Amino acid sequence: MKERFEYEYGVITKMGFASYFIIVQDFVRWAKERGILVGPGRGSAAGSIISYALHITDINPLQYGLLFERFLNPDRVSIPDIDMDFADSRRGEVLEYVTEKYGADRVAGIITFGTMMPRAAVRDAARVLGLTFDEADVIAKCVPPPVQGKYQKLGDSVKEHPDLRDLLANNPTARRVVELAQKFEGNPRHASQHACGIVIGDVPLVERSPIQPGQREDMALITQYSLSSAEAVGLVKMDFLGLSNLSVIQDALEIIEAVHGQLINMETVPLDDEKTFALLGRAETTGVFQLESDGMKRYIKELQPERIEDIIAMVSLYRPGPMQFIESYIRRKHGQEKVSYEHPLMENAFHETYGIPVYQEQVMQVAKDMAGFSGGEADTLRKAMGKKIAELMATMKIKFVDGAVKNGVKKEVAEAVFQKLEDFAAYGFNKSHAACYAMIAYRTAYLKAHYPSEFMAALMNSDIGTIDRITIEVEECTRMGLKVLPPDVNESFPGFAVVPDTKNIRWGLAAIKNFGLEIAKQIVRER
Repeated sequence: MKERFEYEYGVITKMGFASYFIIVQDFVRWAKERGILVGPGRGSAAGSIISYALHITDINPLQYGLLFERFLNPDRVSIPDIDMDFADSRRGEVLEYVTEKYGADRVAGIITFGTMMPRAAVRDAARVLGLTFDEADVIAKCVPPPVQGKYQKLGDSVKEHPDLRDLLANNPTARRVVELAQKFEGNPRHASQHACGIVIGDVPLVERSPIQPGQREDMALITQYSLSSAEAVGLVKMDFLGLSNLSVIQDALEIIEAVHGQLINMETVPLDDEKTFALLGRAETTGVFQLESDGMKRYIKELQPERIEDIIAMVSLYRPGPMQFIESYIRRKHGQEKVSYEHPLMENAFHETYGIPVYQEQVMQVAKDMAGFSGGEADTLRKAMGKKIAELMATMKIKFVDGAVKNGVKKEVAEAVFQKLEDFAAYGFNKSHAACYAMIAYRTAYLKAHYPSEFMAALMNSDIGTIDRITIEVEECTRMGLKVLPPDVNESFPGFAVVPDTKNIRWGLAAIKNFGLEIAKQIVRER
């Protein structure tokens, strides 16, 4: 631990980022002192033991094999990116604190530019040329939709998609529309505001960036430079995210305190709780963060998780791409399928996931163990593979194979391993991020297992305006043997609440259609 600290400390101070950590630590500490629930971490910052020591994150990176270089690469100077989750009901208070502390003229949101996507460009071009909506629709529908969020350029779509090619060959108007659309696809179309990013300046922002009034209530100003440009002129970007699941946990803790007089610290709940893992094994995960979809319920029941690492793996595997490995992971966990490695030097990286590649950090670990890469080089390799940077990958391949051969690995084995890592890197998940979100999943499951009524009341409060969700949650209460009692002018509060000395939940007044929160509060005051 001391060795890791010294290494990180050296990198952070050498790169000049100490003040960045102190700023983040300050507003996280302020939030926690005021009872605002802060997430255990988010993204690659959980790979830093200094973040853990400063209470920015709750996860000990050494315990879960999280790598610092995934967060800060000592070989390449780039600003660290510490994203923070706050209970969404109180995120605004943290923004107010930061604005007050550093000055309203030094804190702002960040502008973003929406771009002309291929289909939208076709529709816009068609509208300008005077085509009817139906005519434009025919052309636009021949343009392929994005695959995993990535759009194909119109020029490539014309070559690869027969429907679009045939339409253009036989329809001169369609051809004219697509030719025009190609000229402006990818250009900025409109400006909006980054969902959660803010910048903090060391001087008034007008000295570093043009600014304009904000588009939302939470920020008075936004920069007219988008993200990378804002960083280039010396502004520090932070992400303040509001997470509704943290509000659910916060509300549940307040209900538990009101009903039982118990104060629970979620950072210290045991991570080997039998009741929690039994609930997960039965797939009773409605309302449990990240684990409530039907597909996830099926897999988690088959998996029968026994440790937090199982949840980290499921959060990472249940996505397009790696989903194909879930069944193999489950079989290997239960000893029904053989665990094998291409080379013994891969065991250290893949042992925890039964030989199945799941995390980006595993690519980095293999590069360190097999080819003798430094942490920085291993991260450069991960990035080159994940983003398919061909030139960099070719250089790294030579280095990887040479390093592996020096370590006694046969050249053809080293090449096969490199190919395997390359195939996997495109969908490998950031383990630091998965560990943080698995922790929130575990904490919500813990509350549901030990305080079912209080948890379900908090869950329904978070969805108080969404009748479809409330319906699902009331059905879940019935399945759990909890009664949801109708609203009562003498007993109900604005939100859903647990009736003292029972496990029953009383319907919240504000959840009555067209009733309104203010009148609900007034009734409680009168009472």
